[in-house]
Amino acid sequence: KKKKKKKKSRGKKKKMPSSTFSGTVSSPKLSVAVDMGNPFLNLTVDGFLKIGAVGVTKSLVEDTYKAIDKGSVSKSTFESALKKMCKEGVYWGSVAGIYVGTEYGIERVRGTRDWKNAMLAGAATGALVSAATNKGNDKIVLDAIMGGALATASQFLNNHYFI
Repeated sequence: KKKKKKKKSRGKKKKMPSSTFSGTVSSPKLSVAVDMGNPFLNLTVDGFLKIGAVGVTKSLVEDTYKAIDKGSVSKSTFESALKKMCKEGVYWGSVAGIYVGTEYGIERVRGTRDWKNAMLAGAATGALVSAATNKGNDKIVLDAIMGGALATASQFLNNHYFI
């Protein structure tokens, strides 16, 4: 019989530390049904609530980042962050409500649902929001153009890429 030679090791082999991460990321789905008895009001309130929540979340994330960067949270910064979250939520929700309501109204008047409704509603919303903030006539026109362009682009993307 042949004897197998054992290899002499120069010490114990160390394993590299390793870790694994697994998980599933899925978007949470939140459905809020508000029945105001009128489709116009239902859509407007729905847009306000959903996009208002986005505005609150945006503000929350920004203020959380600032608090982590600063390393501390005081009562006054917490109160300021809470006020900012409310302000952002109402602002974003109001803009969304105006846009959704205007688009629905234009759809009802025109009798069709297409990108032109989005363009007109975006332009009207941009102009109205700009006028409400007293930024001057030139800014109102520029914001109307921007609102129309963004709404039209969003409509094209939704209809052609996210079916």
